[in-house]
Parts: sequence; structure tokens; C-alpha cells
Amino acid sequence: MGNQASTPRPGTSFQVIGAGLPRTGTASFSEALRILLGGPVYHVGTQITVGKPVEIKSWIRILKHWPPRDESDRKVVLGLIRNCLDGYAAATDAPNCICVRELLEIYPDAKVICTVRNPDAWVRSMAILADATNVWFLRAVLFPLPGMRHFVDFLDELRKQYDYLYKEHDPQTTKTYDRHVAWLEKTVPEDRLVFFDVKDGWAPLCEALGKEVPDVPFPRINDGEAIDRLSKAVVKRGLLRWLFISATLGVVFTALCMLTDLECSMEHRIDQSH
Repeated sequence: MGNQASTPRPGTSFQVIGAGLPRTGTASFSEALRILLGGPVYHVGTQITVGKPVEIKSWIRILKHWPPRDESDRKVVLGLIRNCLDGYAAATDAPNCICVRELLEIYPDAKVICTVRNPDAWVRSMAILADATNVWFLRAVLFPLPGMRHFVDFLDELRKQYDYLYKEHDPQTTKTYDRHVAWLEKTVPEDRLVFFDVKDGWAPLCEALGKEVPDVPFPRINDGEAIDRLSKAVVKRGLLRWLFISATLGVVFTALCMLTDLECSMEHRIDQSH
């Protein structure tokens, strides 16, 4: 997860569906894809938190209609995904990773790459993330921020889909991890599916994509530290916005009180003059 949202580049060919669960090195993977593919990469976690409000609103709508129950739902999901990912070379993170079937339909030539890590380490990492996003006051703190005020709704919808697909959401166990891998193996043609550990660096990823190994170090972005930095920054923005709102209301209240006192003083003078 980066600190800046990616900007779409019209005409960019979509090449890779990132099917790895969150906290499997998706930020490092996204940056590696950007280098290899020479185009912007849509990391959902980054786009919905620091991108335009339309991003998170679109993914909430996608999740509300996923899995498609009828043709109407299917059209909504496919249309919104196309709009979100137009101009990008790849997409990663959740809920991109659970919309693989739809992404395969939209991008039939794309390679599906699932980032992996030790399942037990993944569970511990997700538990930390769950603790950070389950605080009771989160909705109130984020309310003044145009996009992030919808973040709790986004998490609620995502948890519903995890319940549907993996039969659990919080706290997640290795069952979710294993069921995701099994679901991908059942959903994606064998010749289109690649499992990749970011610890292995450039070689296996370049081989899977038929690319030369770049003359730069493989990106090493700590998802946990990035999320921690972002969460603190977002909470700070929310609190500052509340402080500004409170200060503004305080000024208005003071002005109203002064106006009332002035009116009362003028009425008193008028009464005395009579």
C-alpha cells in the first residue's frame, strides 16, 4: 500500500490480475508490476484510501452486487470494474482478489498471479489489521473526510464477501488462506495461474511474465508499516477536520451570542429612551 494513488493512463493494456489476499506483499508486488509492465497499477487498498471518493464508492457498489445473483448484478459488477481499472496495467489487493472470475471475463488475456506467504504469519498479520479497523469510534473519526467516511461500510461489505467465499471473516484463520488458494485453482485455468512469493524477487515473476530482469532491486515495501503510517495519517486528518469544524462552530456560536447581546443592549436603550 503506497502513500499516493496511481493515475490511469489511457490506452494502457491490462495484463495482470493480482489475486493475492491482503498482507501477502501486495504493495511490493504492485510496485514490481509497475516497473515490469511500464504502466500504472491499481492497488485497491491505496486507491480507496487516498484516491478520489468515487473509488471507494464504486467498490462498495461492486461488493453489494457480488457475487452476481442475476444478469442485472453481473452488468453492474462488470461495468464498475471496467470503469475502475480502465487505463491500468494491473490490479492488486482486495476485493480485486475475490473478483477474479469477473476480471477473467473482462480481461481474457491477462495472467493471474497470486502472491503468497506463510499462512500462519498471514493470520497474525491479518489479526493486527482487524484490530486496527474494528475500533468503535472509527466511523465517527472518519466522517468529516469525503471518501474515508465510507471506509467502515466498505469493510462491512468486504467481510460479508469473505463470509460467503471462505466461511469466516474476523478473526481469520489459515482456513481462509487455504480456501482462497483452492478457489483460485478451481476458478482459473492452470496455464493462467501463477503463485508468487515476493521474497523470491525478480526471477520467478519475470519468468511468469516473459520479461527481462530489471537492473534495479526488487521493491521491498512493508505492508504493515505502510498501513500503520496511512492509518495514523488518516485518523490525524479526521481529527484535524473535526477540530476545524468545532472551531468554526465555536466562532459562529460566539458571533451569535455577541449579536444577541448587541440586540438586547439596543432594545434596552430604546426602552430607556421611551
